[in-house]
Amino acid sequence: MTDKQTVLAVVGPTASGKSALALALAKEYGGEIVSCDSMQVYRDMNIGTAKPTAEEMAEVRHHMIDVADPFEDFSCADYVKAAAEVIENCASRGKLPILCGGTGLYLDALLRKNDFAPDTTDEAVRRELAEFAERHGAAALHAELVRIDPASAEATHPNNIKRVIRAIEIYRVSGMTKTELDRRSLEGGDRYDATVVGLRYADREILYRRIERRVDQMIADGLLEETRVLMEKGVFDRNRTAAQAIGYKEILPYCRGECTLAEAAEELKTATRRYAKRQMTWFSAKPYVKWVDVTDEARQKTFEEIVNNAKVLFRKA
Repeated sequence: MTDKQTVLAVVGPTASGKSALALALAKEYGGEIVSCDSMQVYRDMNIGTAKPTAEEMAEVRHHMIDVADPFEDFSCADYVKAAAEVIENCASRGKLPILCGGTGLYLDALLRKNDFAPDTTDEAVRRELAEFAERHGAAALHAELVRIDPASAEATHPNNIKRVIRAIEIYRVSGMTKTELDRRSLEGGDRYDATVVGLRYADREILYRRIERRVDQMIADGLLEETRVLMEKGVFDRNRTAAQAIGYKEILPYCRGECTLAEAAEELKTATRRYAKRQMTWFSAKPYVKWVDVTDEARQKTFEEIVNNAKVLFRKA
């Protein structure tokens, strides 16, 4: 027995069917969906982030979608704080919180009590490090992280400037390395009684074909115009995270007249396939994920079996 709040989570690579399964579970068990996607938090970024449709959100209440302006820097720490409040609110109304998304870092931080303590943040330090990276380059910034926290540096790609800055910021503000902070966070235990199901395709080619179809549909639904509007508003100039978001980064060259639509679409498909691989690598390393193999032909049947057996699979009494 535990007095921790029960939560369910559906994870996996992009285009794997997470949203459809989470929706079916929510309908069956009186749940509400809590998005766990680092880009769906932004308003006006709809098609490129594959947000749920208006019809889906009308069927089941969704949270952590459209909670920030695209000009804002909405961090993992911001997500954890807001999502934890949402889960508490759902539970207070007798609703089952169902996390759904593919941003592994956000999910892990939320489930593992990695609260990113307020005393480890300093906007001035963050700006200083960003300016340093602009002047001296990503490699020089990463070299500073290697000096103060080799373990964190080893786990962080030099080009992931935002994460490098965050790790250095933690050290400069608190005097504690990110590696040590993470270790102490793990000692804090789990925040929830969470059961996490992961969707995977043994035949990766099936997933890749689903990705290609999704990209074609996004373009048909208006991704080009959405990207153009965001570009004209200056979103990508002011928000580094948005500018690097898969779905927009690859379309921007077309909007600027630097490539053909066919070239941009193919680049988006390639980038999305690579992202799906990274997602699988991340979630595969997490022992708390219960994997379910899916095929295109039997996907609906598999989802029905998961929903019908959820009381066992998810320990939901």
